[in-house]
Amino acid sequence: MYKIGEFSKKVNLSVDTLRYYEKEELIIPGRLSNNLSIYSEKDVRWIEFIKRLKSTGMSINHIKEFSKLRYEGDRTIPQRMELLFDQRLKLENDKKKIDEHINFIDNKIDTYKKMQEDNNSR
Repeated sequence: MYKIGEFSKKVNLSVDTLRYYEKEELIIPGRLSNNLSIYSEKDVRWIEFIKRLKSTGMSINHIKEFSKLRYEGDRTIPQRMELLFDQRLKLENDKKKIDEHINFIDNKIDTYKKMQEDNNSR
């Protein structure tokens, strides 16, 4: 079990960020008798999952929705899967756009290479 300062170091997030996550109910830690937050290894894994969702570009609102569903239990697995499928589709669309941008740049590079070769052959 970890108090907020220890937990902050363990998950590499500031205390302020953790308090924000608590306020937004992204994480609901246990409480000591004096109402101080206490975190477990399960919370470490959950924070790492939240960080990974953020790195995929999932919005904070969708992460909040996912978190709410998680705390409601296994009966919400279909809704959580839907959020993950939606995020996957967004990433696939983003990847397609990036591939199009790369192709555009590659074509321009090829054009300049050809122009250089033509200039050098004169």
